[in-house]
Amino acid sequence: MKVFIYKLLGLLFFSSFYHCQAWPRYKFVVKEAPCTRLCSTKNILTVNGQFPGPTLYVNKGDTIVVDVYNRGNYNITIHWHGVKQPRNPWSDGPEYITQCPIQPGAKFRQKIIFTTEEGTLWWHAHSTWLRATVHGAVIVYPKMGTSYPFPKPDVEIPIILGEWWKEDIMKPGDLCPCSKPETLRLKVKRGLTYLLRIVNAILIDGLFFAIANHTVTVVGSDASYLKPFNRTFICLTPGQTIDVLLEANQSPNHYYMAATVYTTIPSSGSYDKSTSTAIVEYNANYTPSSPPVFPYLPQFNDTEAFINFTTSFRSLADKEHPIDVPMEINTHLLYTLSLGSPCKDKPCPAGEQLRLIASVNNVSFLNPSIDILQAYYCCIQGVYGTNLPDFPQLFFDFTADYVSPEWGVPQLGTEVRVLDYNSTVELVFQATNLIKGADHGMHLHGHSFYVVGLGLGNFNKDKDPLTYNLVDPPLQNTIHVPRNGWMAIRFKANNPGVWHMHCHIDRHMVWGMGTAFIVKDGESPEAKMLPPPPDMPPC
Repeated sequence: MKVFIYKLLGLLFFSSFYHCQAWPRYKFVVKEAPCTRLCSTKNILTVNGQFPGPTLYVNKGDTIVVDVYNRGNYNITIHWHGVKQPRNPWSDGPEYITQCPIQPGAKFRQKIIFTTEEGTLWWHAHSTWLRATVHGAVIVYPKMGTSYPFPKPDVEIPIILGEWWKEDIMKPGDLCPCSKPETLRLKVKRGLTYLLRIVNAILIDGLFFAIANHTVTVVGSDASYLKPFNRTFICLTPGQTIDVLLEANQSPNHYYMAATVYTTIPSSGSYDKSTSTAIVEYNANYTPSSPPVFPYLPQFNDTEAFINFTTSFRSLADKEHPIDVPMEINTHLLYTLSLGSPCKDKPCPAGEQLRLIASVNNVSFLNPSIDILQAYYCCIQGVYGTNLPDFPQLFFDFTADYVSPEWGVPQLGTEVRVLDYNSTVELVFQATNLIKGADHGMHLHGHSFYVVGLGLGNFNKDKDPLTYNLVDPPLQNTIHVPRNGWMAIRFKANNPGVWHMHCHIDRHMVWGMGTAFIVKDGESPEAKMLPPPPDMPPC
């Protein structure tokens, strides 16, 4: 597969407000609507005619209902990214994992159950590539009567780093004359503190993000608080959210806010070189610099910068925000993440040379004809298998400069891993250098997990666990596994149901880099999966 369409990064801002109570019900109408960006207008799939879609505002522990009406021309599902949905996989959203798609003209009522999440999350389509335009932010405020673990900001601003797909390369923001009139100008007042809730909603790439001459304080990620730390730029993997505090403490002027792609694809022509911009404008009487001051951003392939930022994450781990890292592990998993070729014969047949396939432990995931959750709940045989290997079927030097292509021809299948209720899991993701090697943004539905270790090269089961952070590891739902590196996570499988695990780089996911965990029921009624709602979409 080769991507011929170039994408544009756009900074999309929402006004934020405080509210007295959570909205109990939302109506999402999925429909085509005209949208103009970069001097071109086209019909795109939207929710309620908005791009990005509506922002949801809730408090920690709330439950809301979203009625999804599909008035578009495509099958669709909606996923609530980072919401654990205890015992309720029926409303999680990934197509053919927990439901069949909502067909054009149909409706599905989804119950969204918030529990421990607090901070910034988001929702998006979970059908093919539709999330490029069907997405929006979710703001989870602290419970009523409680507050942030940092001084209350004066203003809150959700920011979605999104895309606009075109046939040619252009640069959004005022770096492109066509988009200059649309460039967002964020007006700030000197002396105030702004909470920026940032979502990386793009399909394929990580991002570097910075504001010229300003240092931001990172305070949270994936709706979990972090020990505050300061940075002049931040990094986001696809699907990740990060909360930062911006102090408007510089001399009144105009300052660029900018985002640019991070990628380690070893080809000078196959990544988006554009830089997306907005402008931070101080409210005062002055003559601004022309052009505005531009921030420092790392080189597009600066893996060290990305890793240094990621490894700075630490949970608060205090009395008000305790952690529960599994110490005694009864389920050890090592999953290789690979890109490979579908051709068993070498060389590939004519026309097949550019096709790629992705896999987990050399199994490339195929969507079934009905959803796995329905098959599991109704004991329907033949829909999925339970033979995803716990460890690679073949061990070799995964990160060598040259890896034989014959080791990258995966099996095809719908294989999942079954977990006992309350089992304690350590999962090591190992990126391989098959074909080209790549970064991966791994996301787990239904659970958050503690990131206990990260490194480059091959994971060493004897040495690397000695370096784990088991004191205050960050609690995440989406992580960046570096090219030719590894990432170790731990979680307790205490949420019965079927839960998707996949790369959030969409082309890797559709190529087969995914699987599902089936977490079995526990013994008590509170440890059993809820029954399905009456209006589940038919297959």
